[in-house]
Order: sequence, then C-alpha cells, then structure tokens
Amino acid sequence: MNVHRTTGRWRLGLGLSLITSCLWGILPIALKSLLDYMDAYTITWYRYLIAAFLLFIYVQRKKGLPSFKQMKPRVQYLLITAAFGLIGNYILYLLGLDHISPSSATVVIQLAPIFLLFGSLILFKEHFSFVQWAGFAILIAGLLLFFNDRLYDLFEKIDDYTFGVLLIMASAIFWALYAMAQKQLLKTFPSEAIMLLIYTAGTLFFFPLAKPASLFQLDMTGLFLLVFCAFNTLIAYGSFAEALDHWEASRVSMVLAVIPLITIAGMKLSAHLFPGNIIPEDLNMVSIAGACMVVAGSIFCSLGQASAIKKEDGPSRLPQN
Repeated sequence: MNVHRTTGRWRLGLGLSLITSCLWGILPIALKSLLDYMDAYTITWYRYLIAAFLLFIYVQRKKGLPSFKQMKPRVQYLLITAAFGLIGNYILYLLGLDHISPSSATVVIQLAPIFLLFGSLILFKEHFSFVQWAGFAILIAGLLLFFNDRLYDLFEKIDDYTFGVLLIMASAIFWALYAMAQKQLLKTFPSEAIMLLIYTAGTLFFFPLAKPASLFQLDMTGLFLLVFCAFNTLIAYGSFAEALDHWEASRVSMVLAVIPLITIAGMKLSAHLFPGNIIPEDLNMVSIAGACMVVAGSIFCSLGQASAIKKEDGPSRLPQN
C-alpha cells in the first residue's frame, strides 16, 4: 500500500493544528454576526466566489486545471456527490446558525466525523474499535448534558431552537457525504483541484439565490466580517492540509477536537468586548461539562482511529488518500 509519511516536524504540525482550531472555533461567531447584515445564501455565495477565485490562481500556476469532461464517469459522479455534500453542509450550517448560538452549533457539528465513521463502516467495510465505540458513547452523553436545560424542547416539540439543531445535524450528514466522496477523489486529484471544482460548482449553484448588490450596503464592520469569513476557510483548510504533512492525522484530529471549547471561550470574550453586538450565552456548569465530554469523545474516536492505523501500517504511517 502506498502510504504518506509525515516529515516528523511535530512542533510545526502542532502549531498549524492550533491555528486551524482557533480559526474554525471563531468562524461561527463571525458568521452569526454577519447574518445580521446578509442572508445565508448571499454569504455562502461570496465565500464560494472568493475561495474559487483565489484557488483558481493557485491551481493554474502550480498544478494546472483538471478537465471535467476528460474524467471517467465514476470520477464525475464522485465529484458531483462531493460538491452536493459540501454545498449542503455550508448552507444548512449557516441556516441552522441563524436559529441557535455559535457554541451550540459547534458542539452539534462534532457529529460530522462520527457520521463519517459510520459511513466508512457501511460503505468501506471499516470497523469501530472498542475505543471508538467508547468515544461515541461519551460524545452522545456529552450532547445530552450540553442540552440539559433544553432536552424537553428538543424531544417534545419542534420550536425555533430545535429546528436549528436539526439543520446543524443535517449539515453534519452532508459533510460526511462530502468527506467520503473526497476520500475516493484524492486517489485521482490533489485536494486543491477538487476544492476548486467544488467551489466553482457552489458559486454557480448559489448565484440565482444570492443578492450580490447587498455588498454595497455593508458598513465597515459588515465588510470586515465578510472578508474574514471568506478568508478564514481558505487559511484554515490550508493550515489543516499542511499540518497533516508534518504530523499524524489522528493527532491533528485530537487538537481539532477542542474547537467547541474555543467557540465557548470566544463567545464569552466577544460578549465582554462587544456587549452591544454579541449576545452572551447562558451556559450552566452541566452544559460546559457536556461540551468537555463532547471534546473527550471526539479525542477517543481519534485515538481509536490511530490504533487501527498502527495495526495496519505500523507506527507513524498513514494510508495514502
């Protein structure tokens, strides 16, 4: 089996992983604030447009553009599936974020890698280790504790908050669909080429739904938020990809698992710094403990994945995507 060997520069890998965690941790806070200026479809369209433009320049200069017409039908179907998955992930997450808090959205979206594991279990005939099952149980228990004061609303009636949670869960499912398709596409194309095609497809998809002229109605704060959200994903994904080149994927995943805690801390700090713009969250100690359990569950799932990799390929070796 062809395998990818890390460079062993773990300090650089750790630093890049922390940058990714911080960027993804504060992204929902910025998106939530940006929703006061723009609708979800226009925000998503601008994010796709800017990402596609910058990636086009990079891929054109470095690697050359892939041709969709020259792809085999199976690859075309996988690419369409990946684009459909990420488009659904982006817009459903933002629509859900319009109904719930950034902290709640970040905690719920932790289900995405769990859905990916279940998808791999079914489609790729992979298996859960005991540690991964334990991590899954801890994560679910953590979610129940996090929503301890809203459990009745979540299970007994569909109100605005419950609808937001369901949208975020659906977003996590779409992300898992995208990730499974991308896992197969990486055997044919580099990640930059795949993302360019997906972002281009998303730009075309959201254009009829977007209101581009609303850009000219933004004040300096709104413009800053839009630019920040557009560049956040590119920088975060770039740092994430680079981190995987220097550090084992399981260890990178363990660092990324702390994202919900970064969002919770970011919300408290933002509410203190911008009291008129950011509404502080009223999280009790049980909810905070639940968020910590969600993080712990994600880490256990990563540890279980690392154990499976070591058994198959030996230490510090990862399957080539």
